[in-house]
Amino acid sequence: MSMSESTTRGVRVNVSSTYIPERSSKTKSQFFFAYRVSITNEGNSPVKLLSRHWVVTDANEQVEEVSGPGVVGEQPLLRFGEAFTYTSACVLKTPLGVMRGTYQMLTDGGVTFDAEIAPFTLAQKAALH
Repeated sequence: MSMSESTTRGVRVNVSSTYIPERSSKTKSQFFFAYRVSITNEGNSPVKLLSRHWVVTDANEQVEEVSGPGVVGEQPLLRFGEAFTYTSACVLKTPLGVMRGTYQMLTDGGVTFDAEIAPFTLAQKAALH
């Protein structure tokens, strides 16, 4: 399992990823990864998640960018101390890759900013320590 954490303007984003062998096929070059995201508002005012922008890079340096409104069909409003957690997935053509990105957030004062999603590894095998 790979994990990442970053905080931008009081919005903390934690991500963990897991390889799912039963949904993968080495012969078809399809490697399935699930990731769980927790977004917590540690700032002083409410924020709303407007959109997402992911950059997914596989071991062959093939880059795919995914953008769209909200996450899992929602645009959550987070008050101080509130968190929104969801699970999603992606399929790579290689057993190793990296994801990173941003969430566009809106403050109650009408200001938008990008909350960073720190890079995390998508790996078929866990890294040895």
